[in-house]
Amino acid sequence: MVSATASHRTPPQSGLRRVVSASMAGTIVEWYEFFLYATAATLVFNLIMFPPSDDPYAGIIAAFVTYAVGFIARPLGGIVFGHFGDKYGRKKLLQLAIILVGVATFLMGCLPTFQQVGYWAPALLVLLRFAQGFAVGGEWGGGVLLVAEHSPDKTRGFWASFPQAAVPIGNLVATVVLLVLSRTLSAEAFLAWGWRVGFWLSVVIVAIGYYIRTKISDAPIFLEAQKEAEEQKHDRYGVFEVVRRYPRGVLTAMGLRFAENIMYYLVVTFSITYLKIALDVNTAEILGMLVIAHIVHMIVIPLVGALADRIGRKPVYAIGTVGAAAWGFIAFPMFNTKEPAIIILAICLGLVIHSFMYAPQPAIMSEMFPTRMRYSGVSLGYQVTSIVAGSLAPIIATALLSASGSYIPVALYLALAAAITLIAVVSMRETKGSSLHELDRVDRERLVTETGTVRVQAPR
Repeated sequence: MVSATASHRTPPQSGLRRVVSASMAGTIVEWYEFFLYATAATLVFNLIMFPPSDDPYAGIIAAFVTYAVGFIARPLGGIVFGHFGDKYGRKKLLQLAIILVGVATFLMGCLPTFQQVGYWAPALLVLLRFAQGFAVGGEWGGGVLLVAEHSPDKTRGFWASFPQAAVPIGNLVATVVLLVLSRTLSAEAFLAWGWRVGFWLSVVIVAIGYYIRTKISDAPIFLEAQKEAEEQKHDRYGVFEVVRRYPRGVLTAMGLRFAENIMYYLVVTFSITYLKIALDVNTAEILGMLVIAHIVHMIVIPLVGALADRIGRKPVYAIGTVGAAAWGFIAFPMFNTKEPAIIILAICLGLVIHSFMYAPQPAIMSEMFPTRMRYSGVSLGYQVTSIVAGSLAPIIATALLSASGSYIPVALYLALAAAITLIAVVSMRETKGSSLHELDRVDRERLVTETGTVRVQAPR
């Protein structure tokens, strides 16, 4: 573990809260739009964007394939945004990300259907989904680092968890919008045009999020690292540098992300498929259940972040990983009761377990990499995993359910993912209370040893 040193400058509580608010505002926007697509893929796109089929799972699998395209684009976005974010700053890249995802989402609401233009409909959907995923790939790293780099060492887990709590808020807003539209419109009107309204509303939300993000600045520790890089005239940042110098950090971040990412999309995306197709639960009822679950998730995440500051990152993450291994075997029998209260309890349980992995992630990953390559490091570790984890989880789970007619293979799939993540948890270093300045100092000394040159530290 990197030990904490003498205290460094931290912003007053009011300034830190402003940074947290700005990060959360943008994250809510990004994930409102990202999860709006996730819900629409299950309820709308499978019916209007692809060829008709007698198999009720065929359209859903096709929609989930386009959904996966966003995950494939996310690592590319993370690499590009991480590279330039480490060079030019977190704030500038975050402003670009929010505009890009907003434009892509608005245009999704304008897409023609398969009946109108044939295969051009899914082709255009894939193109816009790629742009959306590319922007979201750059959003996460910048958003959490903006907070983590402003936070005190002893409470970084708590403060850095707030951008994570913005994700269920964005999901909640998307769910509420679709719930209101589905309940106020007939099924025919909702499929014909009602679903588009949620995508068009992104323009308003993007404008608000962009404005809020203009009111904050990059953290002093980043500005110091940027000034030092300019004075030393070096360009040692970016994905290749972080892979070369910190491969263990990247691999550990990927391992930590694996089960968390799979579990989340089984809980909030595949559950919709299981409840609607396998159990014939009403769409509006499912969305109402998810609203309650997202509220619970939003409340629990900061509490778990504070717990990670108190007892450590490793024990908190281990609790979540073990819980993930058990959730599938507990939740699906609860779903099968078809009792709304029991179904809500199963979904909420899943998201509470998920919080024990999700809340400490920003602090853990921030404490793995020095400032000069932190954006690249956390984005790479976080986003690359989504290709083989979250992007495939709904597809794999739906295919397993369709082939076997049972939830058992799905539960085993999640348990196997949890076993992989548990290995990463056991092997990771405990970083509770560590100093980012000390991490930079150690990295600076390693560079001096490697290059044989004297490096002057930027004054604070």
